[in-house]
Amino acid sequence: MTKVTVRFSALAVLLSFGFLSFTAHSASANTLVSTSPISGSTVSVSPTNVTITGQLPLLADAVDANVITVKDPNGERVDDGTISISDLSASVGLKTLVVTGMYKVTYTLLSDGDVPLEGDFSFKYLAPSNIAPVEPSPEPSQEQSPASSSWATNVFVILLLIGAVVVTIGLSLYARKLFSER
Repeated sequence: MTKVTVRFSALAVLLSFGFLSFTAHSASANTLVSTSPISGSTVSVSPTNVTITGQLPLLADAVDANVITVKDPNGERVDDGTISISDLSASVGLKTLVVTGMYKVTYTLLSDGDVPLEGDFSFKYLAPSNIAPVEPSPEPSQEQSPASSSWATNVFVILLLIGAVVVTIGLSLYARKLFSER
């Protein structure tokens, strides 16, 4: 082999290892999988929380490092600040939404040995024209009458029992006949 071929081969091997290490690192990077409410969606019922799901498990012990904020169209925070981490997902509670418009969610989430998962998304909330708490009203329950059996049902059940006894006697006589012939 010539020196040029050896150098070219060494360069090709180094480049392939560099490419493989680059793709392995980018394949393990934490990326956004889903959000709830869905990014860009329109909701008409006030959500109780916002959930963000990534590809890698999140660090639950880094409570102060994980941040999720939700702001209304006026720029005021509407999240309650309580973040809960569950494996791949992080959630923050929301106050009751009352203003119609675009709500912006900004997040920074940490996973083990990776750069923080950072980003933002928006969803649109359509507030109802009248927001009033719905109180359930008790409904009277109707008493159920006991199930009654008819005369025909009683006769049918008795005939089934008699038939079962006849079949049992017939099978036992047949079995006795088979054993006595041996």
